[in-house]
Amino acid sequence: MKFFLSVVLLFIFSNIQIGNAQTLLAERNISIKKITDKIEIDGKLGDKIWLELPLAKDFIQNFPYDTSYSTTKTEVKICYDEKNIYVAAWMFDTLPNLPYIIQSFKRDWSYPLSDAFAVSIDPFNDKTNGFSFAVNPLGAQREGLIAFGGGFGVSTDWDNKWTSEVGKFEHGWTAEFAIPFKTLRFKGGEKTWRINFHRNNLKINESSCWSYVPRVFNISSLVFTGKLNWDEPLKNPGLNFSIIPYAIGSTSKNYSEKKSVENKLNSGFDAKLSITPSLNLDVTINPDFAQVEVDRQVINLTRFSIFFPERRQFFIENSDLFANFGFRQIRPFFSRKIGLEQSVQGNVNMPIIAGARISGKINNKLRVGLMNVQTNNYKDFNLNATNFSVLSFQRQVFKASNIAAIFVNREGFDANNNLTFKNYNRVAGLEFNEQSADKKWMGKMFYMRSFSPTQQDNSYTHASWLTFTSINWSMDWNHEFVGKGFDAQTGFVPHLEVSKQLFDTTSKSYNFSTIKMSYWRLEPHISYKYYPASKIINKLQFGLYGSMYFDSSFQANDVQVDPFIDIAFQNSASLSFSYSNNYTKLYFPLDISGTGLTPLPAADYNYALYSAEFESNKRKPFYFNLGCIAGNFFNGERFSYRAAISYRHQPWGTYSLSITREHLTVSNGQTNLLLIGPQAELSFSRKVFFSTFVQYNTQAENININSRLQWRFKPMSDLFIVYTDNYQTPPTNSYKDLSMFDYLKVKNRALVIKFIYWFNG
Repeated sequence: MKFFLSVVLLFIFSNIQIGNAQTLLAERNISIKKITDKIEIDGKLGDKIWLELPLAKDFIQNFPYDTSYSTTKTEVKICYDEKNIYVAAWMFDTLPNLPYIIQSFKRDWSYPLSDAFAVSIDPFNDKTNGFSFAVNPLGAQREGLIAFGGGFGVSTDWDNKWTSEVGKFEHGWTAEFAIPFKTLRFKGGEKTWRINFHRNNLKINESSCWSYVPRVFNISSLVFTGKLNWDEPLKNPGLNFSIIPYAIGSTSKNYSEKKSVENKLNSGFDAKLSITPSLNLDVTINPDFAQVEVDRQVINLTRFSIFFPERRQFFIENSDLFANFGFRQIRPFFSRKIGLEQSVQGNVNMPIIAGARISGKINNKLRVGLMNVQTNNYKDFNLNATNFSVLSFQRQVFKASNIAAIFVNREGFDANNNLTFKNYNRVAGLEFNEQSADKKWMGKMFYMRSFSPTQQDNSYTHASWLTFTSINWSMDWNHEFVGKGFDAQTGFVPHLEVSKQLFDTTSKSYNFSTIKMSYWRLEPHISYKYYPASKIINKLQFGLYGSMYFDSSFQANDVQVDPFIDIAFQNSASLSFSYSNNYTKLYFPLDISGTGLTPLPAADYNYALYSAEFESNKRKPFYFNLGCIAGNFFNGERFSYRAAISYRHQPWGTYSLSITREHLTVSNGQTNLLLIGPQAELSFSRKVFFSTFVQYNTQAENININSRLQWRFKPMSDLFIVYTDNYQTPPTNSYKDLSMFDYLKVKNRALVIKFIYWFNG
């Protein structure tokens, strides 16, 4: 009898659990109703219409677990009129007396590090591309684009106009959005979109969403969105036209070349026109990017160039149509190659005369992109004008995959600005991007070929990548081949070039150059994730990563094998350990430190490194990151440490200091490299921001100061004041007794004032 009762109870309990899981996994639906009443966006949610609409509720946890409903209640309502989509959200709070955790008033804050409410919208119902809009409890906005299904998060470099306000009530906070249809890209006549609502409640360290998203995936993943059902087919939003002129004044002095003070006035504009509701034309005339944030420098102990992301607004929207082709180390198109040229004096900013880009959807399955940019000549550096063109398309196949193609063309002019058709470089490529309906499988395969007047053998590349992700397992496979004749002059393929340093007996110095060598690469990875029943540890991950480069005859020249352990704590802190077993073949003598040491001899090197890293709880006002690497390095030893310390004074200030130190002892000498970067970001309100950033880099022998004041006096309209200063520091190993300040020399200095105004048509 007891056995029978036990079986019955087990059966009932199991069915309850199964029923609960089915409820959590069931596809969510919400209806959206057209209204005629006017809604005032004030965050108070007092308009009568909010009482009459259906409710999106019963949010599901995404973190720390994903098997139950959220601890704190969130409720959302949605409606629309001729111009806008309106969203109202109530975020209930079980700890209303504790302060919210936010970064600042500044726009485009990091979602994982702030209390927040967000909405993800997929207007084409393709689970691939979409839009994200979010606010924190102080009303600071965050908007961005979602590409490739959201597996890699949201790109917040995209900016556009929308309205939001927040409010407070006794048991939480509220948010109210008005998202213009003209801000979105969509096709008229549709009756179903995809949508999800997200909430980050860092007071109790809980992340939740309306439509279930497993915790191993990014919360913005469009594969897991619910359905948004319109009460009538959508109309096209009509003409959307914006013009964004700017005026800029600057004063600067180049001390290195002993030039006098140079004062400049300049102007230009950007324009946006919706050819169709889902296809956009962007035009830029005489653009200037003086207000763009500076790159974060790093100490480079590799033999290859470092990748820095694009920050210029013109190249951002729908950038995945151009920039996501290939892999991170095999890019046929890299927009930072436009307007930046190499000369004997170093990098030179080439003036861009004009650019135009058409991008967006032709229909629900076909996306296209066409870009053309023209740069001017720069006679001071004997650099000629250049035209850049890119054509791409994506055709959706299956439920969330696509076939894509790209063609990149660089056409050079002669010294008299005549197009010769003899100085060109072209790359054509075809790729398949795979994504399963449940997002467990993702992958890519591509083939690309280059064309130039001096065509070489093996002028092609091909690669494949496949990844599997489940609640417990992650597995990746990647292969790459790049022929030495592959020449993507408007792309980024750093491993194709091998560094070469040869001693010049006449000048008694080393000359630096590169040669091209074909290579193969294999990059496997496997890891297992374990979620213990613990109040301290959220996840343990054990894995093995490999990166193996081979020459054209498949002889190894760069091999790295890393077993690792990652520990994620319930309070959001993390700890990781890894062991790296390395083999490197130097084909030519090389100073790996880049500081003037006698180059290491060409030889085979085997060495092992140990590393550890700890990241503290970022929900605290004071948080930090500590890491160290120790072990062998080529024929010597390496010890490095890095620290990043931050203090957040809510809501108006964040102060941080990052330090990286590398101590190398090799047979050709020893060196100490230091990179220090103090930074302050102040938000005086939701309209006025100030940031200052200093970088002292002994490897680059440079101190850089960049300070920026921004006043957003109207939506998307700004006044910037930017000050930059660069100092030459002494070579790393050149001084012993005197302080660094005895050697400082000003290289250049500039003050820029830029005014931008956004007119809507």
